[in-house]
Amino acid sequence: APGVTCFFRDDRLSDLIGFEYKSWNGRDAAAHLIGELAAIAARAERGKPPPIVSVILDGENAWEWYPYNGYFFLDALYAGLATHRAIRTTTYRDWLDAQGLPDAPPGGMGELATLRAGSWVHGTLSTWIGSQEKNRAWDLLAAAKQCFDLVVASGRLDEARRRAAFAQLAVCEASDWFWWFGDYNPVAAVASFDELYRENLRRLYGSLDLPAPADLFVPISHGTGHPESGGAMRRAT
Repeated sequence: APGVTCFFRDDRLSDLIGFEYKSWNGRDAAAHLIGELAAIAARAERGKPPPIVSVILDGENAWEWYPYNGYFFLDALYAGLATHRAIRTTTYRDWLDAQGLPDAPPGGMGELATLRAGSWVHGTLSTWIGSQEKNRAWDLLAAAKQCFDLVVASGRLDEARRRAAFAQLAVCEASDWFWWFGDYNPVAAVASFDELYRENLRRLYGSLDLPAPADLFVPISHGTGHPESGGAMRRAT
């Protein structure tokens, strides 16, 4: 059976953008990152596919802490990458195609017998489940899902209402809700997402013609954290 080609995040370079470069001069930060990438290219072994570096971070959270939303850093970075002789921006698909590699892992790339499930934060599932607040949020969702299953199985919803209920359930099942609950996020952000989550669960009950339980009017989490930069991002370690 064909395998799956996996690309892994470069934690150090990604966290430089997420947490360090905000306090640098934009051009200096861009030059530093390009230098780091060029050093990786210089260490590449001849005769093997050129290395690919994955810089992955929350696309929306870093830039508010940069001067002018990161304009000077990004402008210098893109300009430098566009003209660099040894670095090329690409997509995973294009990189595989350029090497003539199939989707299955080629022999030269190595194979993994197992792959651990988890977030890039600590490499576990703790960013979504495990704390008292996160577990309570899951319990509220599980109770709503049980009601949902009973109502759908009863056949009392017409097709339009059934579709609406399924769409509302999908909103409630988004993984980011559970990320927000816990003591490491700032109070204001937690309060907003807490209310939105409970409001969406109340709407789910409404789509089923059921009253919302009293628990959905009580906050789940209060947030006491002071994350780095004052925002919502977290380092890999």
